[in-house]
Amino acid sequence: MSRSPFQTIADEVTTWPGITTGPGRFGATTFSYGTREVGHLHGSSHADLPFPTKLRHELVAEGRAEAHHFLPESGWVTVRLGGEGVARALDLFRLNYDLIVRKKQPPEPMQEG
Repeated sequence: MSRSPFQTIADEVTTWPGITTGPGRFGATTFSYGTREVGHLHGSSHADLPFPTKLRHELVAEGRAEAHHFLPESGWVTVRLGGEGVARALDLFRLNYDLIVRKKQPPEPMQEG
């Protein structure tokens, strides 16, 4: 039996260090790193992810995501999970996770020598 788009994405994202899940608005499941939301899933229908506005414009222009269905002028994007949508959503969850982790990483300790 094949896994649903929701289960496929949730199974992958929850393996990343520091990711927690919780209930979101409108029945969504939210994936967070610390206090920062990486994105959320509305069942197996679609994913919503927040990005800096400039990056959001690039993602939409490249066809990697759509403007958010409810907040089209914000930094949020929407990815419909049909067809190639699961792979696109996973790519964007990873992109956002990496951006957030990089911002929150403490600086490397200086090496003596």
